[in-house]
Amino acid sequence: MDNQEAKTLLTKKLAEYRHLSHADLVAKIGDIDCFEISGPTGVEYQIEIQIFWDGKPDGDLRVMGGIDDGGLRALMPLCEDFIVTPDGRFVGE
Repeated sequence: MDNQEAKTLLTKKLAEYRHLSHADLVAKIGDIDCFEISGPTGVEYQIEIQIFWDGKPDGDLRVMGGIDDGGLRALMPLCEDFIVTPDGRFVGE
């Protein structure tokens, strides 16, 4: 797996979630969004996005994504995440 290619694809997919409101993200808690995407090199990747409370309910949300190419990396996918507060701010950025 090309880690740089995978990281770029995952960052791009997570950017879509950064544009959602806190309420829209809350509605997705418990869902696992799965996507299959081809990288520029032709490698097929799977991306999974999960959203959950980062601590207590009705507070900050953590949006976590993982990507792998279906090989051994599937056992330990490359991951990236962000935390968003109820008022739409991103924690630590």
